[in-house]
Amino acid sequence: MSQEQIDIGAAVRQVLGDSLAYLYPAAMRTAVNLSIADHLAEGPKTPREIAELVKADAGHLTRVLRFLATREVFREDEDGKFHLTTAAGLLRKDSPLPMASIVGLLTDEMYWLPAGKLEDTVRKGTTAFPDIFGSPLFDYLAEHEERGRVFHTALDDLSATENGGVVAAYDWPEQGVVTDIGGGQGGLLRAVLTANKGMDGILFDHESVVREHRLDLPELAGRWSTQAGSFFDTVPQGADLYLLKRIIHDWNDADAVRILRACRKSMAEGGRVLVIDTVVPLGNDPHPSKLSDIAMMIVFDGKERTEAELRALFAEADLKLNRIIPTTGSVAIVEAIAA
Repeated sequence: MSQEQIDIGAAVRQVLGDSLAYLYPAAMRTAVNLSIADHLAEGPKTPREIAELVKADAGHLTRVLRFLATREVFREDEDGKFHLTTAAGLLRKDSPLPMASIVGLLTDEMYWLPAGKLEDTVRKGTTAFPDIFGSPLFDYLAEHEERGRVFHTALDDLSATENGGVVAAYDWPEQGVVTDIGGGQGGLLRAVLTANKGMDGILFDHESVVREHRLDLPELAGRWSTQAGSFFDTVPQGADLYLLKRIIHDWNDADAVRILRACRKSMAEGGRVLVIDTVVPLGNDPHPSKLSDIAMMIVFDGKERTEAELRALFAEADLKLNRIIPTTGSVAIVEAIAA
């Protein structure tokens, strides 16, 4: 067999595998919804034992677990029992890095159905989300309180997997005020204030979100407040740092500039804006930003951006990109100062 035939064969297998790749998140969602990882916490079990606990068909469950084991989510031993792996352990409800809610959101119909309409999105240049659900995402979440709770809890849990790396990577001032814009339930702000005893903080988001905050800790007493509003209109005045973690990537360029201008107008002299998002690298190598970019396209009308695109956004908002600081996760800290 020639090298060309081998290469073509590998390419055929890749195309076929990629065409069925949607089955992997479907299997992940099934495992999360059946709490498989929680049932394996005390030790390995056969599929029949698991099926009895979760009220499922043992034969079908075996096939799903065998499929997930090919990605090292669960492991099957020679006796046919399935074990937790490091990845599967993250799906436990008591995991210190809670991934079950994140998997639940990213495989939810809020993402799944728009993904099936990607061709329509590419043709029209806008998300199909309103066509499917009747309104844009954030309006839909406001109208459906339980769906909003699922969304914001998952994002706060996602933030929890990244916050330590963000806090460790940046040289925070010894004192001052940090405002977390669109900060959800306050996970990042909580981490910043815990690590920097001389700083005070403001959590800013919609009223329905900030009332679910997680800042009420004894060690943070007297050092934080919450404010409700829209970051398109105005943001808290006079802060030294404005955090925009996974916010700018939700919006098109015009809306992103509106948010940045609101921060620029409100920040104290010498203040800084920290955009904490993935930064798309040049070249063809795989990178988490390129996957996230498609998710932003199908659901939000947003996008992940290159360094050049971020510089252009900042310039329109009378800001200047000062430096990009990598973190241990997929996000980077993009620091902007007054132009």
